[in-house]
Amino acid sequence: MSSHDANLAAKLKVIDDTHRFTAEKSALLVIDMQHGFIDEGASLEVAAARDIIPNLASLIDAFRAAAAPVIFTEFVYAENVPCLRGDPFGIEHLPSEGAPGFGSQSNNCLIGHNAGTGAESADTIPALQPRAEELIIRGHTYDKFYGTPLDLALRCQNISHLFMVGITTDVCVNATLIAATQRNYCVTAITDGCASPWPELHEACFKIWRPKFARLKTTTEVLEEIEAM
Repeated sequence: MSSHDANLAAKLKVIDDTHRFTAEKSALLVIDMQHGFIDEGASLEVAAARDIIPNLASLIDAFRAAAAPVIFTEFVYAENVPCLRGDPFGIEHLPSEGAPGFGSQSNNCLIGHNAGTGAESADTIPALQPRAEELIIRGHTYDKFYGTPLDLALRCQNISHLFMVGITTDVCVNATLIAATQRNYCVTAITDGCASPWPELHEACFKIWRPKFARLKTTTEVLEEIEAM
């Protein structure tokens, strides 16, 4: 083993020890599991997101059973908060002027449109329905800390360890994960609890996060960790 590999192995051991689940200081962050990104036919459909729903449901149940907070985020777009430069970066979020679809103005997650169960709706899907008492953070940017009460909500509950799942791995999960580490949270990214339309970017995020930003675990590993408490 090279000295670099040995150093990395030692670092990962420390990361694993310091990032483990503890009910009183851990929370599950479910990022953007919304109709507008998951429903068939949605302009920004991430088909791979449907495959991770059972894993997320199991994790949500386990955190609830352990009395650890489950927090949901939902991306929203508003014409009077055009921070993402809808044209050209998020044209699907702009008011529809024709047939919706990828690369077209489609009202996707646009405030005031498609509330409830529509294919472009910003609401979380029913399979992962938040409870009435659970926090839903609606953010206008990829980073769900920016301009939201997420950090305040976590610190008021003495949460220091975040377990992250959701979509997309390379956009909103990545932006929120990096933002969390900059605020000194211990982050665990659940690798089979994230999804992206681009497998190569999905895997690239794990390679970037592992040595510097987050502990990587599978759903099974996290469930075993919770059960062992």
